[in-house]
Amino acid sequence: MMAVAATASLKPTSSCLLCLRPRTKLPAGYRPVLCAIERQALFNRIAPVYDNLNDLLSLGQHRVWKRMAVSWSGAKEGDCVLDLCCGSGDLAFLLSQKVGSQGKVTGLDFSKEQLFIAASRQGLLWKPFYKNIVWIEGDALDLPFPDCHFDAITVGYGLRNLVDRNKAMKGMLRVLKPGARVSILDFNKSSQLFTSTVLEWMIDNVVIPVASSYGLAEEYTYLKSSIREFLTGRELETLALEAGFSDAKHYEIGGGLMGNLVAMR
Repeated sequence: MMAVAATASLKPTSSCLLCLRPRTKLPAGYRPVLCAIERQALFNRIAPVYDNLNDLLSLGQHRVWKRMAVSWSGAKEGDCVLDLCCGSGDLAFLLSQKVGSQGKVTGLDFSKEQLFIAASRQGLLWKPFYKNIVWIEGDALDLPFPDCHFDAITVGYGLRNLVDRNKAMKGMLRVLKPGARVSILDFNKSSQLFTSTVLEWMIDNVVIPVASSYGLAEEYTYLKSSIREFLTGRELETLALEAGFSDAKHYEIGGGLMGNLVAMR
């Protein structure tokens, strides 16, 4: 998911908490970033079928990759952690298991529709530790948290969609505690021609046709261009180091189709 806060209100239930940030007064002459608003609308539209499509298109493998991302984050019992660009909450729920009832998970996203789905899923889960999750509608480029607040951060398929990745990395660095890690899972922009060709073939011949059956061909066509405009593993490592992280390592997973950046403050 991505940046740009929206407006709404929702009374929290006993089993879940969803905090939607109020509208703030915009400065004179303000003009919204068009691509950010378009992407926000896109993720709101695909929200109802997002989880089903992920399962179908990855043959369930996205769940394995997400568990790897959470493991790389270093989250542990009792930690306070953030799932940035949380979408419908897959990584947040995995983090909740890691930190337990004594820990706290915050899931932040700019898509109100995705957050409603995440909160609804939380209400259906019976394990006590899932109550430690709070959902916040907010801006990934303007994190509403104090400095040195989180023990770990995860980002699943979100950094690629941010309009200012350098600012996003600096924001994550600010809210992480010293020695803490961020784990960022996304499609891998491979420097290998074969791998990049395979990925584009899969998008054209598998992803878009399947999305078409849900009436979302146009929405998923955006995926190819977003990957082309993304950074290679080496470039992601450089991005993290230039933002101020002390160490950064990018891992190729899923046969090179996916990648996970691990950076330490």
